Amino acid sequence: MKSLADQMSVYAAYHRNPVNKAIHMVGIPAIVWSLMVFLALVPLFEAGGIELTLAHVAAVALLAWYLALDYALGVAAVVVFTVLLVTAHQVAAAGAALAWTVGGIAFALGWAVQFVGHGVWEKRRPALMDNLFQVFVAPIFLVAEAAFALGAKKRLRAEVDEKMLAHLP
Repeated sequence: MKSLADQMSVYAAYHRNPVNKAIHMVGIPAIVWSLMVFLALVPLFEAGGIELTLAHVAAVALLAWYLALDYALGVAAVVVFTVLLVTAHQVAAAGAALAWTVGGIAFALGWAVQFVGHGVWEKRRPALMDNLFQVFVAPIFLVAEAAFALGAKKRLRAEVDEKMLAHLP
């Protein structure tokens, strides 16, 4: 498995502009949340009186990968994903029509701001256009960027910055 620095260095090369990074702090959570809303509409089974959905399974799988990449950042991602997952299930519980409408709007707006950020500020197409797997890196990248802004994970940031040079145009 590639290290977190390896994963993030590719994504970081496509996200160097601070305005684009700020836009991603809104767009990525909107997209992740909307997908959770859609997946929350797919019940799988009940366990301990709780109905588990495809959103639970997807979140657990992604979070397990994040925890394996970096435990501290993975724990932070668990906190963020818990909020997104709980609110997504609340919207889904209100009915499929509302879930598809609200989720669809969040999804469309999330992607719209992403493409504006890349077109106007970054001047480089999104990373997923070259490697679709980057959609899974985006959320942990945002968690790491928040940690960097708080002065944490300095060694990881240095490693990402160094490795990113190989991915610049």
